Amino acid sequence: MKRDKKPESLTLTLGRDANSPLSILLVVAPYYEDITNLLLEGARSKLHSQSIRTEVLEVPGALEIPPAIKLASEQNIYDGYVALGCVIRGETIHFEIVAGESARGIMDLGLEGLCIGNGILTVENLDQAIVRANPKEGNKGGEAVEAALRLIAFKQQKIKPYDPFSDAKV
Repeated sequence: MKRDKKPESLTLTLGRDANSPLSILLVVAPYYEDITNLLLEGARSKLHSQSIRTEVLEVPGALEIPPAIKLASEQNIYDGYVALGCVIRGETIHFEIVAGESARGIMDLGLEGLCIGNGILTVENLDQAIVRANPKEGNKGGEAVEAALRLIAFKQQKIKPYDPFSDAKV
C-alpha cells in the first residue's frame, strides 16, 4: 500500500516495563523564550493528550541540548527525549556552528539508540520561527513529540516496517 499522507497518531502508554507509564524529557533551550514557550505548548498538548509523564529540563542554549540528553539517558528513567529550541541566523557564522553541531549531537545520540524528536528550529528570522513554533500553525513542538513517540514505538516493536509495494503489512 502506498502512503500518500502522514501516518496516524500513536497512542503509547507503557514505558520501560509494564508497570511504568511512558516518560518523556523535554530538553529546552529558552534563549528565545517566546518561541520556546510556543514549542513547549505544542509539545505539552501532544503529550498530555496521551497521559504521558513529562518533565522539562532547561539548558542555556541549543549546543547544550545533546549533552543534557546524554546525561539524562544515563539515569535510565526516560523512554524518550524531545529537543526544543531556536537558532536564528545572524551576521556571523555562529548560526551554522550552533545549528549544525546541535543537529549532529542529536543525530549521534539517536544512532546510539536514544529516541529523540528534534524540535530545534533553525530559521532565517523571527517571523519564520513564530510560524513554525505556533501550535496552531507549524506546531514543530508537537511534531517533535510525534517523532520521539514513533521512535519509541519502533524500539518497543509496537510498529513495524511495511512493504510500500504491496497491500499487506510486513
